[in-house]
Amino acid sequence: MSKSNTKYVFVFGGVLSGLGKGIVASSLGYLLKSLDFKVTIQKLDPYLNVDPGTMNPYQHGEVFVLDDGSETDLDLGHYERFIDVNLSRENTTSSGRVYWDVLERERKGDYLGETIQVIPHITDEIKRRILQLNKGSKYDVIITEVGGTVGDIEGQPFYEAIRQLILDKGKNNCMVIHTTLLPFINAAGEVKTKPTQHSVMRLREIGLEPDMLVCRTEDAYHLNNKLKRKLGLFCNVNPDYVFESPDVDSIYEIPLVLNDQGFDKQVIKILNLNNSKKHNNIKVLKNSLTKYKNSKNSVTIAMCGKYNGLHDAYKSIIEAFVHSGIENNVKVNLKWIDSEKLELGKIKSSIFDNVDGILIPGGFGDRGIEGKIISSKIAREKKIPFLGICLGMQCAIIDYARNVCSLKNANSTEFIKKVKYPVIDIMKSQKDISSKGASMRLGSYKCKVKSSTKAYAAYNKKIIHERHRHRYEVNNKFIDKLVGKGLVISGHNEEFDLVEMIEIENHPWFVGVQFHPELKSRIVNTHPLFKDFIHAAKDYNESK
Repeated sequence: MSKSNTKYVFVFGGVLSGLGKGIVASSLGYLLKSLDFKVTIQKLDPYLNVDPGTMNPYQHGEVFVLDDGSETDLDLGHYERFIDVNLSRENTTSSGRVYWDVLERERKGDYLGETIQVIPHITDEIKRRILQLNKGSKYDVIITEVGGTVGDIEGQPFYEAIRQLILDKGKNNCMVIHTTLLPFINAAGEVKTKPTQHSVMRLREIGLEPDMLVCRTEDAYHLNNKLKRKLGLFCNVNPDYVFESPDVDSIYEIPLVLNDQGFDKQVIKILNLNNSKKHNNIKVLKNSLTKYKNSKNSVTIAMCGKYNGLHDAYKSIIEAFVHSGIENNVKVNLKWIDSEKLELGKIKSSIFDNVDGILIPGGFGDRGIEGKIISSKIAREKKIPFLGICLGMQCAIIDYARNVCSLKNANSTEFIKKVKYPVIDIMKSQKDISSKGASMRLGSYKCKVKSSTKAYAAYNKKIIHERHRHRYEVNNKFIDKLVGKGLVISGHNEEFDLVEMIEIENHPWFVGVQFHPELKSRIVNTHPLFKDFIHAAKDYNESK
């Protein structure tokens, strides 16, 4: 297709949140890319936070970090994992960011004394942010997901901007996909279409027509032709353009489910895309998932964190385990261990007796820290495969300092300001920073990998680049003491003289990393550290 004739797909949601808009958008991106179309995806979030960097994980889930240091919504992680590209700050925006930029320009006098209004100034800025993705007309299709649900007051400027943009670009170059809920009422014994009807009615009230419906369904029922015709009639949508997104075991099944229904074919038809290619990786994905689900082998990994009440707080780690499980032909089962309860003695250390690996994820604050340090100590002493990520690595250092190097009560200055042995300390560049937003060491940094280490065996290269999100680091004043007692510095940032990876001698697989490897693991490209960690867990399981 002509590079100048970029197509735009907008994905909205109705009725309630959590219907899987991000997965639908990601699945469409995967299917189109599989047909060799050049695709990108962006997220528009109506909240007034500039970004999710300071938001509570229990409210928002994990903060996903991009190479350029942008702190983003977890849906950006889905986008990257499905379409296997590195996104940038241009792929995400919020109402807060939009209003911030408009008001900054107003203060500078860029509007020459105009009265600043939602229309046209806010909507124009939203349109600019959608269109800037396509500088140089480099994409065939741009998919834009709008967070929240239709009818939310804070989302109205986004819907209005998109209405205007569709008018600008022409209906033949744009389409709207609306995701909604088809609840099954047990007492009535039937599926109810009213929530979808009212959701579409609300969308039409603001000047937008859905071209396609993707309906979330439950295991107990599926969308049939009768329901498609009814939804088509009342929602003014061609029944051939009504699809279902059922509950599945893995999110990576959704592209396959949609493809089986002809979803991507109909998108191509609506957008009048030129397509002569066949899917080049649908079969590979299907075979991989079948192999994974039917695997006779499994490993159990202990996840020792403090946000266990909301698994979305560790979404990228969970997905990295799926990728690495597929790669190793084993099912990865997670055992969620509350580090605070472990610290308080509410659960016993024997909880680790039947695990094949221990992972301590990243985080902030002192709640549950001693429980994480206990977890590291158990992995070290019992020779259980271990992966410590960010704060997880720091906890491993604290354990090693206390119990191997005899530095009694060693700790991090994040938790105890005036500790005798501050083996973890705030980075110099962070000491004078008071702002909480976008102020950490964020994004991709270079790391030199030491040869003849577990890290080098995983990466098989001397220089790597990984994503970071932290303020504290291993205190270089204690390196000689730690190394003298057998700690291995397997990864190092030479530019800033920072420890990036550590290992322990005479241990089957014990690795700590200051960065977040889970952020770069993808369904088609498993992160090497997760791959080797699960391989080590598999070996450990087989050796018992």
